[in-house]
Amino acid sequence: MTQTNPNFENKEGQKVPSVTFRTRQNDEWVNVTSDELFAGKTVVVFSLPGAFTPTCSSTHLPRYNELAATFKANGVDDIVCMSVNDTFVMNAWAADQESDNVTLIPDGNGEFTDGMGLLVDKKDLGFGKRSWRYSMLVKDGVVDKMFIEPDLPGDPFEVSDADTMLDYVAPGASKPSAVSLFTKPGCPFCVKAKALLTDKGYSFEEIVLGTSASLTSLKAISGRDTVPQVFIGGKHIGGSVELEAHLSA
Repeated sequence: MTQTNPNFENKEGQKVPSVTFRTRQNDEWVNVTSDELFAGKTVVVFSLPGAFTPTCSSTHLPRYNELAATFKANGVDDIVCMSVNDTFVMNAWAADQESDNVTLIPDGNGEFTDGMGLLVDKKDLGFGKRSWRYSMLVKDGVVDKMFIEPDLPGDPFEVSDADTMLDYVAPGASKPSAVSLFTKPGCPFCVKAKALLTDKGYSFEEIVLGTSASLTSLKAISGRDTVPQVFIGGKHIGGSVELEAHLSA
């Protein structure tokens, strides 16, 4: 069933807007066109109100990044995050976030978002014109499916999430377990644990003692004071030796 919003036109079956995006790459200006992003490709797009904003940073972008390999395994060539922000803001956000598997595109003038009919006024927040939150599947430049958030106060986040899109793209696809590991600089066993996870195709969050966590946090969560300590799918696996045994099993 097609998800609709009475206040926004659903663009399924229509071509995406033809726009040239001004991006900054390696300290140089680089123009990126809609054709470069979408022609001959299957692309998932999710658009959000702003870089560095709470829901966008804590959930929306990280989950698409986490599921990127699963999307790719099911025929998606690229995942694009769109926001009405300039390229400097988007680049800084990319550096700050879990976004290695997502292409962040600055729709600085709001042209693409306006062409999608989803440019909204958020002057009450001091944001000016921004994108309504939505996601879509685009095939060779044509919108195949859209999930537009309902017209509710605030910033609803109910249908444009990565899991909803993946369920549409590949119903029943196996989703990767969330993986976190505590490490510290200069730890050879931590290096081994990360290599083991990488070799098995796991994406993981690294929590570095002294930077993003303390020894007290590690002891409180794992009951241990040595690193690495690995957690997969909410289960405490242990150190590198226990991780190797777990992955072998």
